[in-house]
Amino acid sequence: MAYQVPEPKIFACTQSIELGRKIAASYGADLGKIQFSRYSDGEFQPSFEESIRGARIFIIGSTNPSSENLMEMLLMLDAAKRASARHITAVMPYFGWARQDRKDKPRVPIAAKLVAKMLETAGATRIITMDLHADQIQGFFEKPVDHLFASTLFLPYLRSLNLDNLCIASPDMGGSKRAYAYSKALECDVVICYKQRAKANVISHMELIGDVQGKNVVLVDDMVDTAGTLTKAADLMIERGAESVRAVTTHGLLSGNAYERIENSKLTELIITDSIPVDHKQNKIKVLSCADLFADVMHRVHHNTSISSKFLM
Repeated sequence: MAYQVPEPKIFACTQSIELGRKIAASYGADLGKIQFSRYSDGEFQPSFEESIRGARIFIIGSTNPSSENLMEMLLMLDAAKRASARHITAVMPYFGWARQDRKDKPRVPIAAKLVAKMLETAGATRIITMDLHADQIQGFFEKPVDHLFASTLFLPYLRSLNLDNLCIASPDMGGSKRAYAYSKALECDVVICYKQRAKANVISHMELIGDVQGKNVVLVDDMVDTAGTLTKAADLMIERGAESVRAVTTHGLLSGNAYERIENSKLTELIITDSIPVDHKQNKIKVLSCADLFADVMHRVHHNTSISSKFLM
């Protein structure tokens, strides 16, 4: 009699419970039972409420600040390891702390490296994530990393808009490679914004490299935090003669007064994924779900089949 591979069990951290339900439904499974106990001082303890001995499990959770989201993932990984799960995959649609991937000045941490080590020490045997802030963060792990690209979601949507005189733009020099990949896929021009920062989240100067006169511009980035860069770039491009400016960003952190900036900006539309829950609904913000993408990759990982078709760029 042929051996039947048992189906995996899927769990979700509290911050990603809605996305976890979508992924589980797309996979064709129920979300596993987990209970969180919390002490009066804020300390919390996760508990798997079903046996996971010998099973492959997927734990879904984005680790954006606050640090509780990361701590929750670490505790769940440790609990799974101590409950004798066979394979423990951390499914992290958004990998937090990724902007600290190098020492850009003396006496600062490399937080992305530290988080990678903590995840492995806690018990993760595999990582599935999407659009890391820097591709080389994969090298911080000793375990396999499946680095997915939201371009599998964004490109079909952009094509469906049927925009004339399309132009892809990068909001900074660091995203030029990503912008070029989109421009190649969409067979259009690319422009780049050059910016200088006074400090984190504060732009002192921005200049445009390229011509956007009469173009429908799409800004491409991996995340939008305070929305200062995107809105400033959009305003600059409209001043330089662009017909419209849209932005596609994978992770919608949207902190501070980001929603107000977006609403008051020249952006026609901001397209993001649901890797991080969106607190407010605005007419300018379009959310594409990444649930089907992650469910498909999880199914392929479990059945040991190729996922290369998900790496569009």
